[in-house]
Amino acid sequence: MFAKRLGIDLGTANSLVWLAGKGIVLNEPTVVAVSIRDNRVVAVGQEAKEMLGRTPDTIRASRPMRDGVIADYAVTEAMLRYFIQKVIGKAFLFKPEVMVCVPASCTQVERRAALDATLSAGARQAYLIDEPLAAAIGAGIPIAEASGNMILDVGGGAAEAAVISLGGVVVSKGVRVGGNKIDEAIADYTRRKHNLIIGDQSAETVKLKIGTATLLAKEESLTVRGRDSASGLPREITVSSTEITHAISRPLSQIVGVVKSVLEEVPPELSSDIIDKGIVLSGGTSLLRNFDHLLTEAVGVPCHVAEEPLLCVVKGTGIALDNLHVYKRALTYQR
Repeated sequence: MFAKRLGIDLGTANSLVWLAGKGIVLNEPTVVAVSIRDNRVVAVGQEAKEMLGRTPDTIRASRPMRDGVIADYAVTEAMLRYFIQKVIGKAFLFKPEVMVCVPASCTQVERRAALDATLSAGARQAYLIDEPLAAAIGAGIPIAEASGNMILDVGGGAAEAAVISLGGVVVSKGVRVGGNKIDEAIADYTRRKHNLIIGDQSAETVKLKIGTATLLAKEESLTVRGRDSASGLPREITVSSTEITHAISRPLSQIVGVVKSVLEEVPPELSSDIIDKGIVLSGGTSLLRNFDHLLTEAVGVPCHVAEEPLLCVVKGTGIALDNLHVYKRALTYQR
């Protein structure tokens, strides 16, 4: 009764925290800076993100989540503790109930790691909810009906497509390709084609400013600065939107492949529902320009981006936490 309830979308790129009664109270990049000498957390979130690629030997700034799952257990636990304490205060009498999102395709070992990290960070009870289910709830899809609804959640580390009916996942498949792999593809392209080495943040800026899933009628260009791979000296080049479209085509085709493989396994009755309603896109990478057009052309089913796609998962987590009696059978939990 007195314990607070938190929903955490622990994403590869960004983490969001939802507090019962207040809504979304925190939205920070999933980056932690640790002091190597005493293994102490120096900064978390936006402050730590600004340190990426700019730290001295005594500090390590890293992303503890990789491909949607925990890659560094100790740092993830420290980050969760920071989030919990920031939202409800350092001195709390009653430990909170915490629900964390995990990819539907993650293994039992990865689920166990997420539960243990949440409990160690100060939760009284930990719940896990599959990201596609949380995204569908947050996008306002009526998942309890006896009707097929398809969602594609594309985050920083993974893309997951799922068909949901009667409050549960009927078919789901995931691929560990997301926004980060698209950034890597851009960085690889500039290195191969222009002999220019750029950082992750520069690649992300290119993606956001001129990145597009399909060719544009009017080509756009952007100046990119980095280090020449031959001379080692700073240099700048101009890249076009057409070049970036070709550079990111491979990771995008892998995401399209996941959608196709889910559609191939869907029972016929649910397939007709999906054709009527279309596919809902959520997650930050769904905001890539023309990504919905690319998918519609590739699979022949209308695709549309959900309202506030970045917030769908955390909103759905909050709704599930408020209605545990309805969603409990779809959750993994431990106290």
